Amino acid sequence: MLEPVLPDITPAGESPQAAPALEPFRASEPLTLGVELELQLVNTHDYDLAPYSDEMLRLMARFDLPGSVVPEMTSSMIEISTGVCHSTAHVLGELTQLRDALVRCADKLNIAVVGGGTHPFQQWHQQRIYDKPRFRELSELYGYLSKQFTIFGQHVHVGCPDADAALLMLHRMSRYIPHFIALSASSPYVQGQDTQFDSARLNSVFAFPMSGRAPFTLSWKEFEAFFSKTTRTGVVKSMKDFYWDIRPKPEYGTIEIRVFDTPLTIERAAALAGLVQSLAAWFLHEQPFVPAEDDYMVYTYNRFQACRFGLEAVYVDPVTGRHMPLRDHILETLRRLAPHAQRLGAAPSIQLLAEDAELGTNDARWLRQRQARERLLAEVVRQGSERFKGRR
Repeated sequence: MLEPVLPDITPAGESPQAAPALEPFRASEPLTLGVELELQLVNTHDYDLAPYSDEMLRLMARFDLPGSVVPEMTSSMIEISTGVCHSTAHVLGELTQLRDALVRCADKLNIAVVGGGTHPFQQWHQQRIYDKPRFRELSELYGYLSKQFTIFGQHVHVGCPDADAALLMLHRMSRYIPHFIALSASSPYVQGQDTQFDSARLNSVFAFPMSGRAPFTLSWKEFEAFFSKTTRTGVVKSMKDFYWDIRPKPEYGTIEIRVFDTPLTIERAAALAGLVQSLAAWFLHEQPFVPAEDDYMVYTYNRFQACRFGLEAVYVDPVTGRHMPLRDHILETLRRLAPHAQRLGAAPSIQLLAEDAELGTNDARWLRQRQARERLLAEVVRQGSERFKGRR
């Protein structure tokens, strides 16, 4: 979800407009969840992307559904969101209703819906910007990058007790960005080629300004000062203009984790939400460590490793500098989270992810295995659409 706005240009000799204030951090119930999924719309002839988001939105409006369904940057994309959920079962229940309605609408239009972080062979220059003022402005500002942003991610919101707690959770959660990337990676193919990355999607995100990591502060007052300095430049007007891997969402009382590729199934999307919720519970109840600016010395390296090698990546411990297989650190983390996952009803999610980490399987591997067998990316997309429906 890309939500920036154009900066105002102040004519020479005039004073710049007053910088907007950061909105207050609203109260939310700690550990509640919200999940957003960006999804691909493909035709059922050659399984290339198809510009059917308007038709899908019109048909979806006939259903009484939880959450929301909205357009995205280009007209072959659509985004579904849950409401506020209390458990992974709640998340999965809402995603199931949304998924089933999407599939029924797609059948009527003779198209299909598919997960995955990238479409394997779409050509970016053929994509159409969705007809909405904000998307047209973005296209004018970013040029070809806006069409290349036809990529698909999962965002997970988790409720925080207060503003300072949200920043503490954000920086603790940052140590687990490689884990999130490797477990959700589903974008090995771009423009018909195997990129040799498990998650090539995040390379597209890095092209945009204000991407990467949030500034290090554990005080909301200091964060407000940072926001004020930044907005004074006119480059940023609101929190929506920051494309950080994790960002605070003061209007929801959450932090939003944005590095996940959209999984091929809603079951995996719910499991990843369960991982976030279990980590957040561990942080809140045990206060296991205090994050530090030095944690970020290895952040970009760990992030790259996870994008490039997925579950076969190397993980560098930010405190000790120790190098270890990322899979081992994922399994160690999941074992530590087990009591919290049990209390939250997220134990099946943790078990699913642990089994996949043990076997070295993620959606990127599934896509490569299908391509090795079929030798035709269109057939891989077709099978991906069946997987999204719940048919394996």
